[in-house]
Amino acid sequence: MNNIIVGILGQRLDHVGFGAKRWFRWRPTLSLLQHHDFQVDEIVLLYEKHNEELLDLTVKDIEQTCLSIKITPYLAEVSDPWDFEQVYSELHDFAHNYPFNTEKNNYFFHITTGTHVSQICIYLLNEANYFPGKLIQSSPSKASPSGTFRIIDLDLSRYDQIATRFHKESQESISHLKSGIQTKNKRYNQLISEIENVAIRSTAPILLTGPTGVGKSQLAKKIYELKQQRTQLSGKLIEVNCATLRGDNAMSTLFGHVKGAYTGAINQRAGLLMEANNGLLFLDEIGELGQDEQAMLLRAIEEKAFTPYGSDIEVRSDFQLIAGTNRNLYQRIEEGEFREDLLARINLWSYQLPSLKDRWEDIEPNIDYELRRYAQENNQKISFNRTARSKYLAFSLSSYATWEANFRDLNSSITRMATLSNGGRITEEIVDKEIHRLQIDWSGSKNVKQEEDDDQLKKLLSKEVFDALDLFDQAQLIEVIKICQNSKSMADAGRKLFNKSRLQKTVSNDSQRLKVYLNKFGLSFKDF
Repeated sequence: MNNIIVGILGQRLDHVGFGAKRWFRWRPTLSLLQHHDFQVDEIVLLYEKHNEELLDLTVKDIEQTCLSIKITPYLAEVSDPWDFEQVYSELHDFAHNYPFNTEKNNYFFHITTGTHVSQICIYLLNEANYFPGKLIQSSPSKASPSGTFRIIDLDLSRYDQIATRFHKESQESISHLKSGIQTKNKRYNQLISEIENVAIRSTAPILLTGPTGVGKSQLAKKIYELKQQRTQLSGKLIEVNCATLRGDNAMSTLFGHVKGAYTGAINQRAGLLMEANNGLLFLDEIGELGQDEQAMLLRAIEEKAFTPYGSDIEVRSDFQLIAGTNRNLYQRIEEGEFREDLLARINLWSYQLPSLKDRWEDIEPNIDYELRRYAQENNQKISFNRTARSKYLAFSLSSYATWEANFRDLNSSITRMATLSNGGRITEEIVDKEIHRLQIDWSGSKNVKQEEDDDQLKKLLSKEVFDALDLFDQAQLIEVIKICQNSKSMADAGRKLFNKSRLQKTVSNDSQRLKVYLNKFGLSFKDF
């Protein structure tokens, strides 16, 4: 393995004059190469253009004293060496462009020279594995002009206190993704914990699925803010609901157009993908995009390039994509409405956000969150009296509360009660009126859902069987059908349906039990 040092030419420490006395003084870059117990095969020397004279002298001195070392100068131009963003960007670009080969070489970044800002940036890049090596620090010594050196191991997992700090930072990031809500649902907390890891470590597309109102848009915003905090994004967050895009307007809105591309295109337009350059693009309801837009989007994701509508000139945009949908995209593929290759590209990180009624443990903390949000937006603190809170919470957790629009329903409900409250207190009377209103709103959607369930059963069952079904049998059969439709096999469906009783049997044949049940209605698993 070759040892390669990357260092910054020190404008002050490496510059000790051009006369003969320089050979008797400690010069960090040259001195580090003169240790017999540390063989160096190559040095990559980052320098600024105004230090070319010092670079030439340093290179000549290295060539004179270290005959076998390869010297690779690298121009790293920074107008202000104390500007954190400039320095980090330049060093990040170097780390990104340099052809590291860790199978053949050991890399060391010399952190003695350069400003404190550059040293901090080097630490961050090394910690984030942009620089796949170790740090090396050199110091002067009265005993020899070569001084001393020490290799710094940044394997932070070895240090308990540092590991504790990173755990705390991770918890803070997770809390940010949850908008500071102390959620208790185990499945949801595990999901957010994984999303936090992925958001920080990956730039691949993320697909957020789930029914309307579960918080896909809110989570996308929080992911963007988290990545901004970590200096991973410098561009804007661009949001668009694909369900609002139709025809020429869809292509133009996303990819831009040139003047005269279609009737009404009197000016050139950049498009949202270009606006999202170096930022994050959130495409909500991606399942509603047209086929042409899907094809263009696939290329833009894979190649970071696309052609605006009506143009022959390719443009580039480096954005990260988060897609959201409440549709079953696999079903859309079967219907010929969604591209299979696009789903494969955006499905690397896919997360199904649970509905509010499936997170009953989190309803109370979300009620408190909505109250805090109303107070911030309206500069007025609102609270329930004790009896009113108990009544509203009991209803919220009951089977009567279906939360059809999920958090949108909850937000609207709290907003209505807060607006009607006098003196900042939500009373029992206000709660009673709100419960009555929600029941009326949800009764309509229940009727629609019942009609949809009936239609599905009528398609699957003979008229004689359907007409003979009790309401109990209808409800049970509908749930069984839903589980079958979302299972890979009959055995998989059986394990889900008989998840408790199967553990109490010495011999379990879940497939057979499900087969017998379906046969009662003249059905088989393949029907679904």
